[in-house]
Amino acid sequence: MAAPAFAVSGAGLVGAPAPRSGGAERRRRGVELLFGRNKPPCFPRAVRAGGSERRVAVRAGGASGEVMIPDGESDGMPPSSNDGSVQFQSDDLEVPFIDDDSVIEDAGGDTTGSSEPNLAAEEADSEGMTKIDQELSTGEKLRDVPQPGNGEQIYEIDPMLRDFKYHLGYRYSLYRRLRSDIDQYEGGMDAFSRGYDKFGFNRSAEGITYREWAPGAHSAALVGDFNNWDPNADRMSKDDLGVWEIFLPNNADGSSPIPHGSRVKVRMETPSGIKDSIPAWIKYSVQAPGDIPYNGIYYDPPEEEKYVFKHPQPKRPKSLRIYETHVGMSSPEPKINTYGNFRDEVLPRVKRLGYNAVQIMAIQEHSYYGSFGYHVTNFFAPSSRFGTPEDLKSLIDRAHELGLVVLMDVVHSHASSNTLDGLNGFDGTDTHYFHGGSRGHHWMWDSRVFDYGNWEVIRFLLSNARWWLEEYKFDGFRFDGVTSMMYTHHGLQVVFTGNYNEYFGFATDVDAVVYLMLVNDLIHGLYPEAITIGEDVSGMPTFALPVQVGGVGFDYRLHMAVADKWIELLKGSDEAWKMGDIVHTLTNRRWLEKCVTYAESHDQALVGDKTIAFWLMDKDMYDFMALDRPSTPNIDRGIALHKMIRLITMGLGGEGYLNFMGNEFGHPEWIDFPRGPQVLPTGKFIPGNNNSYDKCRRRFDLGDAEYLRYHGMQQFDQAMQHLEGKYGFMTSDHQYVSRKHEEDKVIVFEKGDLVFVFNFHCSNSYFDYRVGCLNPGMYKVVLDSDAGIFGGFGRIHHTAEHFTSDCQHDNRPHSFSVYTPSRTCVVYAPMN
Repeated sequence: MAAPAFAVSGAGLVGAPAPRSGGAERRRRGVELLFGRNKPPCFPRAVRAGGSERRVAVRAGGASGEVMIPDGESDGMPPSSNDGSVQFQSDDLEVPFIDDDSVIEDAGGDTTGSSEPNLAAEEADSEGMTKIDQELSTGEKLRDVPQPGNGEQIYEIDPMLRDFKYHLGYRYSLYRRLRSDIDQYEGGMDAFSRGYDKFGFNRSAEGITYREWAPGAHSAALVGDFNNWDPNADRMSKDDLGVWEIFLPNNADGSSPIPHGSRVKVRMETPSGIKDSIPAWIKYSVQAPGDIPYNGIYYDPPEEEKYVFKHPQPKRPKSLRIYETHVGMSSPEPKINTYGNFRDEVLPRVKRLGYNAVQIMAIQEHSYYGSFGYHVTNFFAPSSRFGTPEDLKSLIDRAHELGLVVLMDVVHSHASSNTLDGLNGFDGTDTHYFHGGSRGHHWMWDSRVFDYGNWEVIRFLLSNARWWLEEYKFDGFRFDGVTSMMYTHHGLQVVFTGNYNEYFGFATDVDAVVYLMLVNDLIHGLYPEAITIGEDVSGMPTFALPVQVGGVGFDYRLHMAVADKWIELLKGSDEAWKMGDIVHTLTNRRWLEKCVTYAESHDQALVGDKTIAFWLMDKDMYDFMALDRPSTPNIDRGIALHKMIRLITMGLGGEGYLNFMGNEFGHPEWIDFPRGPQVLPTGKFIPGNNNSYDKCRRRFDLGDAEYLRYHGMQQFDQAMQHLEGKYGFMTSDHQYVSRKHEEDKVIVFEKGDLVFVFNFHCSNSYFDYRVGCLNPGMYKVVLDSDAGIFGGFGRIHHTAEHFTSDCQHDNRPHSFSVYTPSRTCVVYAPMN
C-alpha cells in the first residue's frame, strides 16, 4: 500500500512507506499520530502534570492539539508567548513509533472525532462562540457557508491525481477539520471571519473597546492624541489566550473618548524592548509630512460624513475583460493621483474601452510607494496616499453604476518587514504572525511569510478578505503571489515541468493551501457573485476547481506562461516563430479550470523590463508615431504584431483577459517609482531617479490623440473588447483550431460562431486562401486589424460576402475563401 501523506511543519509528504527504524521520519509520524486528532490550536486545555499546570499549544498545520509537560522540562522548545505557550516542532520530541496504518483515519474522512472529554470545547462554549455572538454589533443574522463535500470528484476530473490520493486526502481532511473546529469553537465561518468586530477598535453606545492579540508582550497600553501619549493612562489587561483589552467609556458629554481622525498606537513592553506599534487591525493610517513611519488613525466619521452606497453590485460576468490599474499612477501628470480623479477620469475610460472589470492594485496600505503595493503594512486600511476610505467607497460605487465589477489585488502571500508600522515583530517576537527563522523570511522579496497554520493568523486573513468585500463592496480579488504561498521554496529557482510530484511533496505548504481553500470557501459561501483569481505560475492541479469537489477553490488561474512566451518569441526573429508552439502555449490549460490570460501585465511595464510595444518598436516610438511623419519598418511591424498578439491571446488564451492600463495603445516608456539612491546590504550602490514621478504615470493623452499612431492601436483594442462583449467568444463551448501551418505562418480557429484568421508571415499575403468552418452560410468581416482606423493599410474589403461551400477543408465540413494579407488578423462572423 502506498504511504499516507503527513504534515511536517506544514509540508505534505508523499512517498515510500515510513522507515521501520529510528530517525526523523519515525518521530514525525509518531507526532502526527499523537497530536493530530482532536484539539484546535487556539484553545489549549490545562491538565495537571507533575503537580503544576503548564499549557503547551501544538500547532495544527498538520497536527492539532496539545501535550502537557511538567515545569522544568521545556529544554529545546522555543517560547512564542509570555504565558508559557510554545509551538512544537516535530523533531523536538522522541515518541514511540506506531506501525499500524489502521489507526490513521482514511484520508479524506472526518478527523474531528475524539473519545476524550473535550475540555477545550467547554472553555470555548463559555468564552468563545457565545462571547463572539454577544459581541457582534451588526445585529445581522449569521450567514452559513455551505458544509464541505467529500472532496472525491477531483479523481474523476483528473485520474492522474489518484496516485496522490493520500496527500490530497490529507489536505482535504485538514480542511474539513478546520471547518469543523471553526463551527464548534467560533460559531461558524460567518462569525469567525468577523474578527474586525472583536479585535481592533469597536464603538458601542457606551464607549470604545480595543483588543489586540499580542501573546509575546509583557505589558500593553493604548496611547495617542486622546491621552497625550501617556503610557500610564490607559493600560490594558491580558487574557490567557494572549489577547489584550481595554474599554474606554464615553466622555461625560457622551462624545467619543477617542476623537475621529486622531493618532493612536499601542505601546508594548516586549522581549525585544519597548515599542509603539500601529494596531494590527487599524482601519486607516497616514504618513505625516516629514515623517518616515506611518501613524494609526482612529477612523469613525460622523454619520453625515460616511459614504452611503447608491448602486447595486453588478452580477458576475460570464467572461472577464479586466483593466488592471493603479490609482496613484493613473494620471497623465507626474503626480500621485487620487481616488476621486480615478473615479471621474479613469472609470469612464475603462467603460468606453469595452472592459467589464477593473482590477485595482496597491489598495492595502503600504509604507513604501515603490513596492507597487505588495509590501503591505496595514492590511485593513486603504492607502491614504490616494484619499480617504469614503473616497474609495465613492470610486467603487461609481464603477458599479457603470456596470463594472471591481476586483482588488489582495496580498496575503507575505507582509512588509517593517517593524515600526507593520506586523513584523508586532509583539516583540519573531513568530507572532509569521513563521520563525529563515522560513518566516522571504529571501527574495525581503518580507515576512505568514504562518498559515496558526489559528489567529487564519482569523486575521479571513477577516481581512471579508472586510474588503463587506465594507467596501469589492466584487472579488486577484490573490497575489499564490505560488509563493503554496511551496516552501516559493517557486523560486525551481522549474515546474508538470510532473505531479512537484505539486504534492515535501515542498508543498499544506497549511497555506488549506488556508486558500478556506478563504475561497468563505468568499463563495457568503458572496456567491464574488470572483477569485489566483496568481499561480506552477500549474498546481485542482487550483481552479471548487473546494467541495476537492479543489483549492479559485474561479480562475492567472495564466502567466503566455506573457513569458511572447517575450521569448520577441527576442528572436519572426521567421523562427512556430505556429504550433504559439497555439500550444495559449491552449495548454487544465480541463475545467478557467484561466485569465494576458499578453502583458504591469510586470512587463516595470523599469528593467520591456513592454511588447517596446520590444517591437524600441526607440522608433519616440520619433515616428506622429501621422504627419513617415513610418518605419519597425513601426509598421510593431503596430501590426501588437494587435495580432493581443487578439490571439484573447481568442485562445482562456475564459478571461487582462490588460494593464495604457498597454492597450502601446504606452511608451516604463514604470519607475520615485526613489532616491540606496546601498544594498551587499554594498551594491543603486542610483535613484531624483524622486521623480515622470515615469510613474500613464499618458492616456497619447492614446486619445488622433494625430498619433497610438490612437489606432487603442481603437483596435477597444473594438476587440466590444467584439468579445457582443459574441462572448472567450467562454464559448465551441473551440476548434483547424490550421497551424508552419510554412504559411497561418493560424485558423473557431470560437463560437466566429472564425479567426491570423497570418504571421512577415511578407507573404495569400489570395483565395481556404479556411474551414463548422457552420454553412455567408460570412462577413467583423474585425480587421489592417483597417485604416486601426493604423493598418486597408487591404481587406469589409463589404465582401464570403459564401461557404460543402468542400471539406482542414477536417471541417464547410469552408470559404479569403484574402489574408501579411501580419494581419481578421475575424469573420456568419450573417445568416
